[in-house]
Amino acid sequence: MTEIRRPPAPHPAERARTIATRGGRAALLPPDGAEDRVVPELHHVHACGEATLLLPDEHPLVARAALGEVTSMLEIADHAAVPLREPVRGLLWITGWLRALDGPDAREACVEVAEERPDPRLLDVGHGLTALRLVPASLVVADAETTTSLRPEVFAQAEPDPFCAHEDHWLRHLELSHRDVVGLLVQHLPEGLRGGHVRPLGLDRFGLRLRVELEDTDHDVRIAFSRPVATPSELSSELRRLMGCPFLAQRR
Repeated sequence: MTEIRRPPAPHPAERARTIATRGGRAALLPPDGAEDRVVPELHHVHACGEATLLLPDEHPLVARAALGEVTSMLEIADHAAVPLREPVRGLLWITGWLRALDGPDAREACVEVAEERPDPRLLDVGHGLTALRLVPASLVVADAETTTSLRPEVFAQAEPDPFCAHEDHWLRHLELSHRDVVGLLVQHLPEGLRGGHVRPLGLDRFGLRLRVELEDTDHDVRIAFSRPVATPSELSSELRRLMGCPFLAQRR
């Protein structure tokens, strides 16, 4: 049996760190079903995997977490930069113990978040909002590459993709202003996918991802760079190369 060669892709821990750093839409899922999904006023995942969240003082979960640790799951969705009929391209779940912070602990947590992500809502802690800390027991990342469970220490050792802060802007620019580039890439797709609507889905140091929307299903395709890249100049060179002879693999 011939083994299907897969293009290189980021390690699951790197993908998890990237989703956390991008800070997409989040929801807190109490495990006992006592409350519905809770959308925090603000959430921030630290490099160690712990998350700081802000909830209104009067929320029932705040009262429970003030009495003692509550097991909870934080779900973070990684949304595509361009409009897609299936816009979520990845999910990160952090399961652990949630507790409410007060006094010096709350102030310290807000300062820690503000150093990485300044936000005026942090000033409302103690004035209508409560800070909570989720300490992870495990993490799971799921996307078109794979679904993988991670230990917190593995997550903490990884780094986010070097292009994650600029990825959305670049992909929207590719979608709106360089459909000719997308067209050149289409000719290298498997024959059965060339009639679909091809959209830029993702970009990382290992390659470019495309979403092919067919009438009744979607396919994600990774086109690998010849080597991992770390700078915009290296990225530009690899994109030019891909317009000539890409190495690709299909994922359903």
